Parts: sequence; C-alpha cells; structure tokens
Amino acid sequence: MNNRTDRGFLVLADVSGFTAFVTTTELEHGSEIIATLLDEVIARLSPPLEIQEIEGDAVFALSGENAELPHTRLLGVLEEAFAAFKTRQQAMQAVETCRCGACQQIAILDLKMVVHHGAFLRHTVAGRSRVTGTAVILVHRLLKNGVGRKGGYALLTEPVLRSLGIDGERAGLPAHTERYEHLGDVRCFVRDLSPLSLPPQGRGQGEGPEGEGPEGQGLAREREAVRHPQAIA
Repeated sequence: MNNRTDRGFLVLADVSGFTAFVTTTELEHGSEIIATLLDEVIARLSPPLEIQEIEGDAVFALSGENAELPHTRLLGVLEEAFAAFKTRQQAMQAVETCRCGACQQIAILDLKMVVHHGAFLRHTVAGRSRVTGTAVILVHRLLKNGVGRKGGYALLTEPVLRSLGIDGERAGLPAHTERYEHLGDVRCFVRDLSPLSLPPQGRGQGEGPEGEGPEGQGLAREREAVRHPQAIA
C-alpha cells in the first residue's frame, strides 16, 4: 500500500440546480448538457489543478505541495472556470431549438466553488489514486452550506486565504461561518462570481476573470500585496 501525506488546495466545483434539472427533464439530453458544462470547467481547472474525481454533478480537483500552481493564480483559475461555464451555458441557450424540457431549462443551472487548504492522505485503491482525511471530508461538507444562494460564488475557507496571503476583510469578502459535528466552526469568506456571468461587453469596467467590481478591486490589491509586498509597505 502506497500512502503519502500531502498538503494543498482542495476544490469542489458543483453544478447547482442539478437535482431539479435531472429529475424533471429528459435523461439523455439532460446528461449531455451537464457533461458539456462540466467539460468546460475541467478544461479550465486542469491544468494547473489535478482532477481527482467526477462526482455526478461536481468536479473534485486538488493541488498538492509539488504542483506547479503559483498561489497567486488560484483565484484566477476558479474565476476562469466559472466564466467558461457561464459562457458555454449562454451559448447553448442561444442556439438551442430543441423543445424538450432539458434544453429549455439550461438557464436554471449555476455553478458554485468550495475551496479548502489542508493536509490529506494520498493512497491507491484498486489501482486508482485516492485522497482521504479531515480536509477532504470538510470540503465536501461545505457543499451544503448556509450561504443563502444557489450558485455564482466561491466559498473559501480561512486556511485558503491564509495560504494565499490575503486578508479577507481588507479584500472586502463577506465572512461566513459554518458549524459541523466533529469539525466545529469553520470560518469562510464568500467571493461573488456572478459578475462573470455577463458576456464581456456587459461587464462593468475591469470585471472579468481577473475582475474587479468593488469586491474584486479589494482582491486585486491583496493579490498585488502578495506579489510585491514592498510596493505597499
């Protein structure tokens, strides 16, 4: 048995509205739509992240200590994946002529991202690489949260921002705390991704995959501080 402890970012990209979509629409077209949207997300996450598993309506990706992922790139990767999901979704809606329920309800789908940073155990089961540990359990628990919106956001735990060198409050990210049995209180910050739902010509100035609404401007300043700390000393 080949066990190895690793540490890094754990990312779950989850299609919101999946259950209602699948249970009320035609199976064949519905599954094709979900697969197409997840393909867009996967293409943006990997590389630089490693795809660990496709979990129905979610993509589980991670980045270990040896991954070639500059910490300053993580948020950009998440934003690019969300923007690609929305762009593809809108394109499918624009050209869709099929009148089936699945094709007419593409708009109900959305995407949320949950990200944690911590230690996990890599091991092999039946010849397949797997990861396990408290950090893995936690990031999956965070999919069921009380943020109060279906999708269009990234939920970043405090260890994520600490690893990125970002002060969530200075960056203007709303704080959010979840409590889970055996895991206790988990402090998080919410990054609004909804401005990236707009086509490029419809976004406000500076809003984009590296984008800067008021909240994004705070993140941009924090990212710059990580890259060039002497510039703001």
